[in-house]
Amino acid sequence: MRGGKRPARPAWSAVSASAAGPTSAAVSASAVRALLREPGQELAPADLAAAAGIRSVEIIAWRDLGHPEAGGSELHSARIAERWAAAGIDVRIVASRAQGAQRRANRDGYQVARPAGRYSIFPAAMMRRLVAAGTGSARPDATVEIWNGMPFLSPLWAPQPRVVLLHHVHDRMWDTVLPAPLAAAGRLLETKIAPPLYRRTRLVTLSQSSKLDIVRRLRLDESRVDVVPPGVDREFVPGERSEHPLVVAVGRLVPYKRFDKLIDVLVELKHRHPRLTAVIAGEGFERTRLERLVASRDAGSWLDLPGRVDFPTLLRLYQSAWVLASSSAFEGWGLTISEAAACATPSVASPIAGHFDAVEEAKTGFLAEPGPAMLERLDLVLRDAALRGQMQAAALAKAHTLSWDGAAGAILRILAEEATLYR
Repeated sequence: MRGGKRPARPAWSAVSASAAGPTSAAVSASAVRALLREPGQELAPADLAAAAGIRSVEIIAWRDLGHPEAGGSELHSARIAERWAAAGIDVRIVASRAQGAQRRANRDGYQVARPAGRYSIFPAAMMRRLVAAGTGSARPDATVEIWNGMPFLSPLWAPQPRVVLLHHVHDRMWDTVLPAPLAAAGRLLETKIAPPLYRRTRLVTLSQSSKLDIVRRLRLDESRVDVVPPGVDREFVPGERSEHPLVVAVGRLVPYKRFDKLIDVLVELKHRHPRLTAVIAGEGFERTRLERLVASRDAGSWLDLPGRVDFPTLLRLYQSAWVLASSSAFEGWGLTISEAAACATPSVASPIAGHFDAVEEAKTGFLAEPGPAMLERLDLVLRDAALRGQMQAAALAKAHTLSWDGAAGAILRILAEEATLYR
């Protein structure tokens, strides 16, 4: 649920080569490997990429940030891509094309290619690379696959160096988006068929709790799974707080977000806090059902479903909220939690992998299942001003530890490590 053009950011590649260390032309693969083994020794992003032989990167994803259903995964890949492009890397995102969308686009310094539709993108991504190899066309120096439920099976067709970004295991999430037979097939592919193909591929995920879940469910070697926390856009800053209790939730209106459960919680919370208002911002195919649920609870006068909002509106919602609520059943991190935290807004979120890292229990917020437990935690945050103030400060401090520059640099470093092995 990402809308609106955000202000331009300073170039990630602003650090000069001379300030960072040896220039790329003078650094051999063995020297790069030696530097990568020493955390205190780092090259500037442009030099690191050049020294590792990474002049171009192709990111294979289900959707790009321009897709109407774009969410946290698409925001993550976009923020990484724009910083790599700022470092002089030729970056292309290959993703599905929504109805009416352009086949090609340029965005924030990187290219976007949309060769196929929602489901045909999976075979199309493989075929375009195989055709290019067969005709002798140039291939990218490195590949990044975004494994978002349905894998692209890149180990079968994308040579090393190759890195896979896997935010979380979908598992039961298949049941919320597909009919039973197809859901079973998707779960089988994700958890049984695909994992053996990725055993020699470096994986990156956003949180330690997601890593533990990935290792356990997909039976992958934990040494091949790296944790790189996401960043948070610096345009998210504290602002004026609402005078009355306001609970905000942000996300696509889809079953796994469990906004129906959150609505039930909010209705009960209203009985305890008569001046309460709430906003669930986002768009999705569950909108009609959720609107009917709000109407059936006679909550339409104080619980708003505004749809997809632009950035200024999103910023105001985070700033004015007393607390953010997230009832999601699956997340790799929960970027809305960190965006709200950057606005000094604590969260009450479901206790799932990803949220375990995004929220520091009883410090930046609470973890509670949507239902009676979430009701009690939301009630506590709303009625205890001293506690809320402490959580606001802690949430803001935690958000300041998250950086897109740091995330992009860490993933590039992993890609460079893989590249030096195959030079």
